[in-house]
Amino acid sequence: MHDTTMGTLPEEPLLARGRRAACLGAVLLVSMLAFEAMAVAAVMPAIASDLGGDAQYALAFGGMLAASVVGMVLAGWIATPRPALRPAWRALEPHLQGARAASALGMWVFGAGLLLAGTAMQMGVLVAGRIVQGLGSGLLSVALYVGMGQLVPKPLHPRLFALFAAAWVLPGLVGPTLAAALATHLGWRSVFLVVAAAVPVTALMLIPALARLPQPAAAGGASARVLGWALLAALGAFLLHAAGSFHRLDLTLATLGAGAALALFAAGRLLPPGSRVAAPGLPAVIALRGLLAAGFATAEAFVPLYLTRAQGWSLAQAGLALSIGAVAWSAGSTLQSRLQREALRQQALGAGFALVALGIGIAALPALLGWPAPVLLAGWLMAGFGIGIAFPMLSVLTLRLSPAAEQGRNASALQLCDALCSSAALAAAGWVFSHSGASTAGGFIGVMAIAATLPALGALLSRRTARGGAHAHCPEDRVAPTSATSPGDTT
Repeated sequence: MHDTTMGTLPEEPLLARGRRAACLGAVLLVSMLAFEAMAVAAVMPAIASDLGGDAQYALAFGGMLAASVVGMVLAGWIATPRPALRPAWRALEPHLQGARAASALGMWVFGAGLLLAGTAMQMGVLVAGRIVQGLGSGLLSVALYVGMGQLVPKPLHPRLFALFAAAWVLPGLVGPTLAAALATHLGWRSVFLVVAAAVPVTALMLIPALARLPQPAAAGGASARVLGWALLAALGAFLLHAAGSFHRLDLTLATLGAGAALALFAAGRLLPPGSRVAAPGLPAVIALRGLLAAGFATAEAFVPLYLTRAQGWSLAQAGLALSIGAVAWSAGSTLQSRLQREALRQQALGAGFALVALGIGIAALPALLGWPAPVLLAGWLMAGFGIGIAFPMLSVLTLRLSPAAEQGRNASALQLCDALCSSAALAAAGWVFSHSGASTAGGFIGVMAIAATLPALGALLSRRTARGGAHAHCPEDRVAPTSATSPGDTT
């Protein structure tokens, strides 16, 4: 989608000579990350069954998200030029900092995580691979925008971001089905290994073009303390997940309290002031994005597990639910882009949150009341449509409520809040599911109750975002994943 506030776009083509390979490589990278997110969510039930990993099921998603927080902050630190600490290092600066360095490191780390997960013989090793993947995807999600933002002229950014959004469509439609076919005929490991094979191709297309970028003047860079806060936030998220593994109540409560305290304390340093309490204006926008992403990602992670375990569906049939959600997401996003009046958009924002909460609640009815399984698909379609409406509106509001000099920082905070909230919600969901005994349906009901509560709370708080305009179009949608199949951000 083009931003109509920018006027007529120039005739210069986006895929002009000199940046064609980089743009195509960037699109391939987005598609690769999108496919990995959708595919792994679809086959994770088979992985958990094969490796006996029900207790670590949520951690396979939440651990990746927690690690992505560190990756995002690390990429921002690497991508920002800084004076060399020693004159002898200056010749190595292009290889140690800037978008090229962050992208190259992200490719290596993400690829290593895929190989580790794809060859895992135990669930703990697979979770470790997912954590490494999260670090790499966090690096890539930031490096991609820094590098392509420098390479592509600003008047062409709407076209670039629209292309990124489109790169999510095909993986969302065919990713779960293709992943199920790979898992059925070649085994679930092939899903990770196929994506790993695409990493070198993507790197060869993207990184050489980024290497030709002029090195910006050193600007001091972000403080290394920010990286420390990111590590502390990730540690807090991991402690929240670890709390569910204890059988003694005192250990569970102590670990839960320590994890929550660390995560909240670090979030206060990483997010704009007031975000933890959804203060009116920009802080509320940041907080609402966390609630929305966490609710949807938590439900999405467990939908295929319920359908395969409790309803006896095949992986391909369960993957259909994920595809339905992706299609509905695109439809909701298209609808919100046509809403012009600010008052109408404000109403639609609250309605989007309410649809997500209601849709998740309806998706739980087959487990709660014994209704037919297709009811879950109807509920998931509603939830996908609702997040398609609300998610991009929050991206637009972030830009509108941010001074020009702080747009990049606040856009990063948006993604950090997504990852932190989603990881924490998945930790709670994992604890509920693992303590539900042998009842998959009972555990699913508890998980969906957590997932529905978060967007329901967002609906109640949505009016706190009213300060500032939200009428502009935004080239949004899913771009670089930050949750289980998570919506990234083009802000």
